Amino acid sequence: MLRRLALWERLPWLLDVHTPEEDEDYWRTQLLPHRTILGAFSEQRLVAVIAYGENEIDQLYVLPDFQAKGIGTMLLHRAQEQMDEIALWTFQRNTNARRFYDRHGFVAKEETDGAGNEEREPDVLYHWRRSKSLDG
Repeated sequence: MLRRLALWERLPWLLDVHTPEEDEDYWRTQLLPHRTILGAFSEQRLVAVIAYGENEIDQLYVLPDFQAKGIGTMLLHRAQEQMDEIALWTFQRNTNARRFYDRHGFVAKEETDGAGNEEREPDVLYHWRRSKSLDG
């Protein structure tokens, strides 16, 4: 699955807390019915995916060989077009993701010690809000 490939190539130290089957079940039962899911393809291969809705991004993954090519930005902009504000979590040690969100106007609002996530990895809550137009 794309998520597993993208995540563990970039974050090999992260605990693998779910089986591939559990990940698939989560996408099928929790994300697909309740979130907008978009994918990006290269030569008929899925290379990136985003799951978002209700003012949050649940998942955004781009395969490492396809990062820094504008694919993540394209998917993120689609979510930003549809929501006035967005919250999302990423791990503190995921410096590539943090730089990506910083570049796209997200602000780190809260850091935790990881006690509240399954991986027990310190994380950070990011927030983005659409700028109000000067026209009113």
